[in-house]
Amino acid sequence: MFITRNITKAVNVAVRGKHSLPKLPYEYAALEPIISREIMELHHTKHHQTYVNNLNAAEEQLEDAKCKSDTTKIIQLAPALRFNGGGHINHTIFWQNLSPTKSTPSDDLKKAIESQWKSLDEFKKEMSALTVAVQGSGWGWLGYNKKSGKLQIAALPNQDPLEASTGLIPLFGIDVWEHAYYLQYKNVRPSYVEAIWEIANWDDISCRFQEAKKLT
Repeated sequence: MFITRNITKAVNVAVRGKHSLPKLPYEYAALEPIISREIMELHHTKHHQTYVNNLNAAEEQLEDAKCKSDTTKIIQLAPALRFNGGGHINHTIFWQNLSPTKSTPSDDLKKAIESQWKSLDEFKKEMSALTVAVQGSGWGWLGYNKKSGKLQIAALPNQDPLEASTGLIPLFGIDVWEHAYYLQYKNVRPSYVEAIWEIANWDDISCRFQEAKKLT
C-alpha cells in the first residue's frame, strides 16, 4: 500500500480530514531479534502517534489562518507541517518497508541496483555508510529519480520527507533517530543499520519501484 499524494502534500498545505495512525502489518514482536517489541511499540504508539496528532493540530490551525487571511500565521506553521507531516509520511513508509518474512529484490529491481552499484552488497554498503553518517537525527533513503529514471540514495535530517525535499520517490527508508534503536543498540548506530537489512521488505520495496517507474 502506498502513501497517497494528499498525505505527501500535507507537508506544505493542509488537506481535508484527519490523519490517523496506520496499523502495523505485523505484531510488535514480529521483528525480533533485529528490533525488539519494546522499541516497536514505543516507536509506533508514542512517536508516530505524536507526529499524527501534531500534524492534525497544525492543519487545523492552518485552516483557521487561511480563513482569516492571516499570512503571518500561515508562514509560521510551515515548520510544524513539514516536521510532523514528514514524520507521518516517513514512518508510514518505514513500517511497510520492514517484514519478519525473508524476501529478495525483484529481478527488475535487482538489475537496476546491479547496473548502478555492481552488486546488491555494494549497494547495501554504500547506503549503510551514508545512513550511519547522518549527523544527529534523520533518515537514509533509496529513492527513484523520475527525471533520470535511475535509483538514487540520499540522507536527510530530522523528518524531512524525501519527495518534498528532493523530488525522489521513496522506496526504502532507514530511520536513524535514536528512538528507533537506542534501547537495543545503545549508541552503536552501525550495528543497527547493518542488522536492519535482515528485515528489509524487498517485496514492498520492489513494488514501490515498479509504481515509481510508471511516473517517469
